Amino acid sequence: MDSTVSLLFRYSEQDFVRAMRAHYASRLRLRLDIAVTVLMAVIGVYLWRSPESRWYGMALVGISGTLALMLITAFGIIPYVVFRREAKFRDEYALTFSPDGIHFRTAHIDSQLQWGMYSRALVDSHSFVLYYGARSFTVIPKRVFQSSEQQRTFEQLLAQKVPKIIKKDR
Repeated sequence: MDSTVSLLFRYSEQDFVRAMRAHYASRLRLRLDIAVTVLMAVIGVYLWRSPESRWYGMALVGISGTLALMLITAFGIIPYVVFRREAKFRDEYALTFSPDGIHFRTAHIDSQLQWGMYSRALVDSHSFVLYYGARSFTVIPKRVFQSSEQQRTFEQLLAQKVPKIIKKDR
């Protein structure tokens, strides 16, 4: 069986946005963050109505508003801004994955990479997010695989070559 996987694709904005949201969701405890934000707002409104605790209430409402704004920005605005600012996401990508490494080619890059540069991977229902460094990653959208067999071959390579794989199904 040939364990080489060749992919040719262009990112769509949705590919990147979904991957970045999956990345943020894997780093945050989103449900807990939302629950704490709502709880702080409710307690803040309650305290705001009391004359002796008004300033505490205002502070809690302000903090919860700030946290809510941060979550909205991280999930709703930043992914779109990053995608639109980066010209590299408009290039055509030709990637070849083999047991020996990864041939990564775009209009601006022609490079042979070692699997060892990827320390972990996040797999969700839409993509494979391969991490190199703390916050840097390569996105492989699942839609670019030509067949389920090709995707399975890629998943086998990933399991053999990347030490930590986290699977998140939505």
